[in-house]
Amino acid sequence: MTTQPTHLRGPRPASLVMILVMAIAAALGAAAPAGAASPGRTVVATDGGLVRGTLDGGTRSFQGIPYAAPPVGELRWRTPEAAEPWRGVRDATTPGPACAQNEGELPGGSTSEDCLYLNVTTPTASTDEPRPVILWLHGGGFFMGAGHNYDPSRLATRGNAVVVTINYRLGMFGFLGVPGLADSGTFGLADQQAAMAWVQRNAVAFGGDPDNVTLAGQSAGAVSTCAQLASPGAAGLFDRAIMQSGSCDLAWLDNTVYRGQPADDILLPVETVQERGRALATDLGCMSDNPDAVLECLRALPVEILKPVMDGFIQPAYGTELLPVAPSEAFSTGAFNRVPVLSGHTRDESTLEVVGYEGGTAPMSEQTYGEVMTETFGDDRAAVEEVYPRGEYESGAAAWAAIATDAKWASGQYETSLALSRFVPVHQYEFSDPAPPFSSPAPMTMGAYHTSDLWSFFALSGEEPTFTAEQRRLSEQMIDYWAAFAATGSPDRAGGPAWPRFDGAANTPYVQSLAPGAIGAVDVAAEHHLDFWRQHQSAGG
Repeated sequence: MTTQPTHLRGPRPASLVMILVMAIAAALGAAAPAGAASPGRTVVATDGGLVRGTLDGGTRSFQGIPYAAPPVGELRWRTPEAAEPWRGVRDATTPGPACAQNEGELPGGSTSEDCLYLNVTTPTASTDEPRPVILWLHGGGFFMGAGHNYDPSRLATRGNAVVVTINYRLGMFGFLGVPGLADSGTFGLADQQAAMAWVQRNAVAFGGDPDNVTLAGQSAGAVSTCAQLASPGAAGLFDRAIMQSGSCDLAWLDNTVYRGQPADDILLPVETVQERGRALATDLGCMSDNPDAVLECLRALPVEILKPVMDGFIQPAYGTELLPVAPSEAFSTGAFNRVPVLSGHTRDESTLEVVGYEGGTAPMSEQTYGEVMTETFGDDRAAVEEVYPRGEYESGAAAWAAIATDAKWASGQYETSLALSRFVPVHQYEFSDPAPPFSSPAPMTMGAYHTSDLWSFFALSGEEPTFTAEQRRLSEQMIDYWAAFAATGSPDRAGGPAWPRFDGAANTPYVQSLAPGAIGAVDVAAEHHLDFWRQHQSAGG
């Protein structure tokens, strides 16, 4: 049985990539009473019932709050339904289970389908005004991750914001498509909208402003945020959008992350997703001329049977009720949820993928580099090597990482910003720390690898970063930028180095480089050879 390609799949669990990712890697409150947002209060009334959280220094934390019913049994592969209210005071001091996934970011993975929980972190400092809300969508390639792996205490306190992190269904539980299955390929996105609706109903209870919600995410979370910009169902549920290392134009070349990986796009037509589901149902012995019988068979399969193949469905579908058209089409016509956007990527995204290219712990070898260049580009190899001369890089792995960074990450991020900037304010950045936390020791120079910007905002999987003095100042400035954007729609109001808007009509649209001791303009299009990749793609390369 063949599973579909996974564009962000890390190597096997023992790999250096995974180590880096893991290290990085009774009373019903229908409405919150006036005193519920008191900064020292650990019992809060939500619309589902009372929850008791914890006080920890300058933050209050409430974890494991259900925002939708468990999507199990007949609710597997259905849009989320309302969570059942509870009596008494619900313990909210520990996170809920992570959504089903294989081993990776979570040691041992997870087998839970009862996973639609969220976590709320607020400052304890008093305030006379409701705080902006930042709803964070985790990354992980749509096949791994959990909201509780992101401790937002620094972001909440310095940013004076209410931060909500969530789980959403992953892999085939979140993005399976089968002919006859309503909402094929969009269940994880529907979960996110249910969480956004929960925030609208409950923000006030935690001191947040439901009329000032920023939807933010990194990698798959950024792609999700981008998709929500194009989803009619998300209209009115958020007021700003932050996309870190991911966009609706994310696409990849053959062999990008592993040898033999086919070129593909992050978002697919629903017909493609359903055809893949038809093939899977056949392999699992569930195919039938009766769509209801197919679904009954699939819903009866235990998680353990589905986990080996669940990573085959990690590309959300459009042409659906939730996502009627490809977001690129919606952005080109202006038919999307028009809110201010902050978007960007890291300077060396793909080093995190290439560092484990040879089976998990070794970077791409020189021999593999040569073979992959020919396999990927064929007669165009010389043209690519003219732009990326092998001699200018420390290794073939570094050369391939530069190619993959530009073609996969920088190009898509920039094209999405160009389209959006015709209709809404856009601020673009590049995170450029040459030696961020957990980048060494490694068998190749990592630079500003994929996920390295996250340390500026979060403790990841219980690990706090070790910063130099300049890195700490950069982290504080980035939190100030993000918080100003969440509060006002413009990071330029944070103070510090100016950050002009991205103007797609300018000869050189402004992009802010974020590096320790060096914040200022960068010509991303020139640095990442984006004109070359636009021509390459238009020529069918």
